[in-house]
Amino acid sequence: MTTHMPSGAQDAPSRNGKYAILLVVLLSTNFGIVFLDRNALNYLMPFVSVDLKLNDAQIGMLAGATALSWAVSGFVFSAVSDRTGRRKSVLIAATVLFSLLSVASGFAKSFAALLAIRLTMGAAEGPVLPISQAIVAAEASPERRGLFMGIMNNFGSNLLGVMIAPPVLVGITAALGWRAGFWLAGIPGMIMALLILWLVKEPKAPRRGKSATAATGHGASHDWAGLLRSRNILICAAISCCMLGWLLLGWAFLPVYFVRELHFAPETMGMLMSVLGGSAVVGSLLVPGLSDRIGRRMTMICFTLLGLVPPLAVGWSGLGAGPLAVVLFIGWLASGAIPIFMATIPSESTSRAQLATAMSLVMGIGEVVGGALMPVIAGALADRHGLIAVPVVQAGLTALAAILSLFLIETAPLHRSDPAMAEPGLAA
Repeated sequence: MTTHMPSGAQDAPSRNGKYAILLVVLLSTNFGIVFLDRNALNYLMPFVSVDLKLNDAQIGMLAGATALSWAVSGFVFSAVSDRTGRRKSVLIAATVLFSLLSVASGFAKSFAALLAIRLTMGAAEGPVLPISQAIVAAEASPERRGLFMGIMNNFGSNLLGVMIAPPVLVGITAALGWRAGFWLAGIPGMIMALLILWLVKEPKAPRRGKSATAATGHGASHDWAGLLRSRNILICAAISCCMLGWLLLGWAFLPVYFVRELHFAPETMGMLMSVLGGSAVVGSLLVPGLSDRIGRRMTMICFTLLGLVPPLAVGWSGLGAGPLAVVLFIGWLASGAIPIFMATIPSESTSRAQLATAMSLVMGIGEVVGGALMPVIAGALADRHGLIAVPVVQAGLTALAAILSLFLIETAPLHRSDPAMAEPGLAA
């Protein structure tokens, strides 16, 4: 099994600090719009499920369908962008398409129609994250890579998609109905597509040929078999299955759990989901930045263990809305670990020529198992044993992620065990 890191010195980032910051802000905002569109169904589910007469298994299937097509599309189109070097055009096309499909969700009249729309929407959204991360990773300096990629992954997505979206969409639904929430959610993506067209440069393709092959340590510029032999890639993929399952079970079932099991009003549910978004925004700065300081491995161990707090608090604490909000804010900081295993460690464990492919592989496996299968399994268990089955599954997943994190090879530039080890594929 491969444990060394490719040097990739010929693929050095441009280190244009101002442009890198612009990319992080712009692409993080765009991914935030993606998350707003993806999560809109979760926040509106208490209304949609009544109108369309959905059971818990169907709720899980809707969440899983988006994740499944997201995973397949993300891998396919990320590989295309790596081979062709055309990251910007793929990103713009995906942004326009997912915005249109968000609007289409508001016209669904049955479970089957909504399922088909969400499957297609996931396919449109799949390439956005790995391609955006590849663009940012190629520009970020090694000492800030963890922070920049964490912001790209989690800041905009949680600020817009988790913190702001719940109260806004619930308010729109109360005034105009749940369909209007989907129609309005699609507008910001069209604006972002225009901004990306205007402001983002197409990244330079990495050099190929014998020298590139020798420097990267891989047998080919696009060595998929090599990725599958990499210890870090395999462990990150396994962690992705666990932590994306933990995350998506929270998004898919917590709104229903708060209203049905804890008997909170829809407005209180929106507030609690917004608290999760606020926590994730803080975590997007705190956790990846901390990994630059204390190392990726130690950060992963600590914050995956912290992920035990939300399911335990929701399922068994008996806390009221106020105290529960405080506990959830602390526990949901675990979501800040997601860009570390999904983007930062994979990017530091491969060559620049395979950036998007490596990240989409980790994301894709996690989306299929954690995102597509876990909500369906948890929904079926909830129909059989009650919704308490969902926090039980969540707790088990994040505990397993902590155990897997023990076996990661450190990749943070300041904390590698071998000081002579060449900087991974993105370093100068």
